[in-house]
Amino acid sequence: MKFGFIGTGNMGTALIKGYMTAHPAELKNLFAYDKDTEKLQALADEQGITPCESLEELMKNADAIVLAVKPGIFDSLLPEIGGLYQAHQVLVSIAAGISISYMEKLVDASGIKIVRVMPNTPAMVNEGMSALCRNSSITDDEFDAVSELFRSVGKAEVVSENLIDTVIGVSGSSPAYTYMYIEALIDAAVAGGMSKEKALVFAAQSVLGAAKMVLETGVDPVTLRENVCSPGGTTIEAVKVLQGNGFYSNVQDAFNAAAQKSKAMTK
Repeated sequence: MKFGFIGTGNMGTALIKGYMTAHPAELKNLFAYDKDTEKLQALADEQGITPCESLEELMKNADAIVLAVKPGIFDSLLPEIGGLYQAHQVLVSIAAGISISYMEKLVDASGIKIVRVMPNTPAMVNEGMSALCRNSSITDDEFDAVSELFRSVGKAEVVSENLIDTVIGVSGSSPAYTYMYIEALIDAAVAGGMSKEKALVFAAQSVLGAAKMVLETGVDPVTLRENVCSPGGTTIEAVKVLQGNGFYSNVQDAFNAAAQKSKAMTK
């Protein structure tokens, strides 16, 4: 499948680089278009992809068009795409707040093929978490090809579209919550006499290691936590403080705020 990227910002670039690393033989099948021609050419020079001078050129060459642009551009971009759309093409959206039905309305092409994806920013270091859903026009082979693009920058799971707001809360926005936790650990360690540089490594590596324990051991997080909390030890004292200060409810409230905002802004 030939992929064309509209937009070469952080996420578009991360997808291009990740896919090329996983599938170097597919270089000839990667196209990109960006109104920022200098940025586009710099990426083309670095990665070897084919830059397109216009949206029309990209639409002529690509089988799957990845819409890696801000949601606010969709109202003007998708009708333009609709005039260039070919029946075999797949549109892939990574924009928050833009539903499949809204995209179908804007493109206004019979049998339009759409995959909606909610990735997150750790895709930039190939540790992303993406949720994918599709409309009824997408075949299994097409969906598998798009899924592979996102698996090249992390993990990808299929969800129903009505779970996208939940995805926003649990993975789309959650890196920010995690950065706050890491930031708090760093500040506490610095207050305890550690340099900020060392504290950053200690905190971030501990979070990374804990996440890998959850994903790779098959042990649920509750048991993992209990295994670390020896009676009368240091960890259980820390956990008691977190529980007493509403750690769980604060995280859940943050999750719900993100999910509700997603629901409210979705077209």
